[in-house]
Amino acid sequence: MNVVLWIVAGLLALAFLGAGLMKLAQPRTKLAASGMAWVEDSSDGKVKAIGALEVLGALGLILPAALGTATILTPLAAAGLAIVMLGAVVVHARRGESKALGGPLVLGVLALVLAILRFGPYSF
Repeated sequence: MNVVLWIVAGLLALAFLGAGLMKLAQPRTKLAASGMAWVEDSSDGKVKAIGALEVLGALGLILPAALGTATILTPLAAAGLAIVMLGAVVVHARRGESKALGGPLVLGVLALVLAILRFGPYSF
């Protein structure tokens, strides 16, 4: 099971790192043009903050456990990312973007499962 959790953590880290870096590197107008319509309702600072949280969460999923230092940060990062994805689900639901709910919902559930298992029976 430990291998499965590492695979899930790695995939989540890649997804959140990519999404976060994109939000940090691109202007809000370009993000909106690429299909992220929700950024039209958010300030530049909010979009950048979400991107920073995603990048930090991605690093938190891997680095503490890989380095064997402060391993409690790994399930905390997973829980934090699950909360971020809950916020994304709420935003998309309020905007009536039912097709955009799948990604955040799947990522959020995976992050929540990872947090629960890393806090519980499969902690470091």
